[in-house]
Amino acid sequence: MSERLFGASVRRREDPRLVTGRGQYVGDVALPGMLHVAVARSPHAHARIVRVDADAARRGAGVVHVMLPAEVAAYERLPLLVPHSSLMNPACPELLPQAIVSYPGQAVACVVAESGAQAEDALEALSVEYEVLPAVASMDDALKPDGPRVHAGGNVAARYTQHVGDVAGALAGADLVLRERFPLHRGAGMAMETRGIAARWDADLSQMTVWSTTQSPQILRRILARYLGLGEHAVRVVTRDIGGGFGPKGIVYPEDVLIPLLARTLGRPVRCLETRHEHLLAATQERDQRHEVELGLTRDGRIVALRDSFVHDCGAFVSWGIIVPLITSVSVPGPYRVPNYEVTLTALYTNRVPVTPVRGAGRPQAVFVMERMLDLAAERLGLDRVAIRERNLIQAHEFPYDVGIVSRDNSPRRYDSGNYPECLRRAAEAIGWKDFAVARERAWTEGRAIGIGVSLFVEDTGLGPYEGIRVRVDPGGRVFVFSGASSQGQAHETTLAQIVADGLSVPLDDVVVVPGDTDGIPQGVGTFASRVAVLAGTSAAHASAEVRKKALAVAAAELEAAPEDLTIEDGVISVRGVPGRGLSLAAVAAIASAPRPGYALPGGMDPGLEASGFVRVLQSTYSSGAHAAIVEVDPETGAVRILRYVAVDDCGVMINPMIVEGQVHGGIAHGIGNALLEEIVYDASGQMVTGTLMDYALPRASDVPSFEVLHVVTPSPLNPLGVKGAGEGGTLPAPAAIANAIADVLRARGDANPREMPLTRERLWRHGHPSAR
Repeated sequence: MSERLFGASVRRREDPRLVTGRGQYVGDVALPGMLHVAVARSPHAHARIVRVDADAARRGAGVVHVMLPAEVAAYERLPLLVPHSSLMNPACPELLPQAIVSYPGQAVACVVAESGAQAEDALEALSVEYEVLPAVASMDDALKPDGPRVHAGGNVAARYTQHVGDVAGALAGADLVLRERFPLHRGAGMAMETRGIAARWDADLSQMTVWSTTQSPQILRRILARYLGLGEHAVRVVTRDIGGGFGPKGIVYPEDVLIPLLARTLGRPVRCLETRHEHLLAATQERDQRHEVELGLTRDGRIVALRDSFVHDCGAFVSWGIIVPLITSVSVPGPYRVPNYEVTLTALYTNRVPVTPVRGAGRPQAVFVMERMLDLAAERLGLDRVAIRERNLIQAHEFPYDVGIVSRDNSPRRYDSGNYPECLRRAAEAIGWKDFAVARERAWTEGRAIGIGVSLFVEDTGLGPYEGIRVRVDPGGRVFVFSGASSQGQAHETTLAQIVADGLSVPLDDVVVVPGDTDGIPQGVGTFASRVAVLAGTSAAHASAEVRKKALAVAAAELEAAPEDLTIEDGVISVRGVPGRGLSLAAVAAIASAPRPGYALPGGMDPGLEASGFVRVLQSTYSSGAHAAIVEVDPETGAVRILRYVAVDDCGVMINPMIVEGQVHGGIAHGIGNALLEEIVYDASGQMVTGTLMDYALPRASDVPSFEVLHVVTPSPLNPLGVKGAGEGGTLPAPAAIANAIADVLRARGDANPREMPLTRERLWRHGHPSAR
């Protein structure tokens, strides 16, 4: 192979299968005798279950079984997956609630029938009597000292403070102190494919096979083994194609355990597919926070201190602990020097859907807070908004840079590499920042109101401890790459193949990637937190290097040559300078897999031409970038049109630049939804009022402009590939960049600056019509 694949814009290998309808999703799992499940969900935010009558439901056509809470009463609650020392009152969900339902949409029973339609019909005959209890419908309700409680231990899940320096003293001596409040509202993950799980029990082998949309197959396998009372080897979790994850598919839901239990109990395969309404109603959500911020600066715009106190809505349970507000708390300083920083988070229970990471995982809120504060500070000080950022950015020569606080993985938050000034310079130049005043005046004469905004971000990626890869060459010459991480659109089948094909010097078409199958590799963590390129990528490079070393050793013994005299090219091992003398990798694999009787493999190596890699990391890598947007706002309707959008991204060395740009595009589109459209709304009784796509707005093609994506490359010194994560970076700065551009329009009109997210049409219309506020 004359050309190196690592770093090349290889087309996604998954796409031909997916765009021609040959994808294999959980909805495509068709097993003989398969039963279907419909889930009965609580219509109340908070209620006591008085009585459940399933007699009529059991008589329904095709109904095989109705699972009620009493059937799973002996099972413990789902485990707390991410503990933290500050959690005072950790509450995790039961498989089915034995007495109290804690949010609307919580599963209370399951109907199993021969078809999905029959199961849904029987739900209507299931009678559940509730005693409605007072609901904690908002964070304000949760904070009332004499208000209702979600759980007996109280509504405060955790309080946690970190600080560096003397914040009080620095604020007291600052030339300017800005105080602002930022309400940031809930949004959903809204993957194209909703959650699904199918399970088959093999009684003869005492084995459970599960097909799932999970982002964490090994975690699900471990938990299922515990609930089923099986050894982990007897549970196989298969994730084939997954139509998006974005975080809500990363946790374990009660249904993920109930469906395998039903499959074993009934002795037949069982499948449950979430409807779109159920996804809106019951899949975990994010973003819900309220920040009270103080920023102290000198007259020339240098930051001297920052204090942030915020409340975070956990919803009813904390299976993933308080990871989201923790990430927010350490992400607020971003790429800036903040010598004195204090942050206090208060995590609250409410009778709402639980909150877990959604793409960005607490960071979009942090970026919004910091970037809006810098814009407001620039306005008060009469400074250019780019100039105030330039004045405060960490410089390229200062890395590694210690922020002075503890990160989410309990290690010091230490930025490994970056060039933040260059990212900002390129974004400002590409968007035409210096010449924008002329464009604004021209638009104004045409009766159009336009504005420009910028925002920067830093994202901790490559979260440890490891992600496993197994590389195996079979005697047919195919190279199989088994990954513990499932793929939900990130193109693992392409990028991991590029790494391994380079490592073994084989054609890309000879490499087959099998992601997210626990039979392929039993140990893994999952696909989230922009971690796969760093961990699985590095593990793939390590495993393929070990296989290459082993292949050369076996071939050297066969060819009676020294390993250092051998080369590998296009899957053939040859002796340098001796044309025609060589072995194919397939032949070497056959020797290594089935040696002749009495033959010993060189060096006492294990049989099989394969190796596993579990590269561990001691800290996260840190991606970064700068985004800039130009928007047009119609004050009469509140409509926003994004005219231009520039993204400068630094994710270290790129395995595949085209795939990186696709990830950035998707992230920005998600950020546009967060900025302008997406909001989960609950009423005063805790009922969701945005439970359909008629009420919950998503970005459409007309809302998303063409993007200009540029790259700055600062390799990470923390791994041999120099890579950092790229999956979430586009989402982090987009809401702030768009909000800052909108604020630029409103400021020019003399209107109040917006301080919340999303900036829906109604909110912007009210900004332009004070009497309607």
